[in-house]
Amino acid sequence: MSVNQQDLDPDSTTEVEDVTDAEEELIKECEELWKDMEELSLLIMQMKCLTAELSQWQKETPKIIPLNEEVLLTLGKEEFQKLRHDLELVLSTIQSKNEKLKEDLEREQQWLKEQQQLLESLNVLHKELKQQVVTVSESRIFNELKTKMHDIKEYKEKLLITLGEFLEDHFPLPDRNVKKKKKNVQESTAQLITLHEMLEILLNRLFDVPHDPYVKISDSFWPPYIELLLRNGIALRHPEDPTRIRLEAYHQ
Repeated sequence: MSVNQQDLDPDSTTEVEDVTDAEEELIKECEELWKDMEELSLLIMQMKCLTAELSQWQKETPKIIPLNEEVLLTLGKEEFQKLRHDLELVLSTIQSKNEKLKEDLEREQQWLKEQQQLLESLNVLHKELKQQVVTVSESRIFNELKTKMHDIKEYKEKLLITLGEFLEDHFPLPDRNVKKKKKNVQESTAQLITLHEMLEILLNRLFDVPHDPYVKISDSFWPPYIELLLRNGIALRHPEDPTRIRLEAYHQ
């Protein structure tokens, strides 16, 4: 019911806001008046103190100091003693500060020395750890390469054995009891070698003397095997000397 009444009477809301603003303004003015009264009270107290001090000075009669040598000497001594006392206080203060600064300097120097020692120790430790890491890494790599080389050698030996067995089974030496078809060709007195042995000679020459891998064809090389290697591209003949052959470098 009251809400409906406010909605129907907007002037009542305006009156409430005006009253609130008036109260805030009145409070603000009171605070300013109170602040002015405090300042006025302080000025009154200062004026009373100055008035009392002025009255005291008016009651006293200034003493005239005779300007003779003895009085001047006494005044000079008093001023000198006062100045000496002040300088001694200043000197004592400076000495105390110097002592404190000296202690601080010694403490900082000691801290710096400890930090330098710590840094040197850390550098030495870092070098040792770095050397250990390098040593361990090199040792690990060497062991891995050694293991791989061993595995490769074993695999190579197995391949050579398998190749040898294959060549012995499928490419045996010629039967010397069989008569040659061409009677005008004299039989060589040299001992023929197997195709496996021929390949080993060519392979060893290729790796041992890579700049000159050609091998002189001897009487121990059976010509049909030589032609077999040349025809299948396994071996190559020297471009200027047909009596020398080499193994094809498949690894290059």
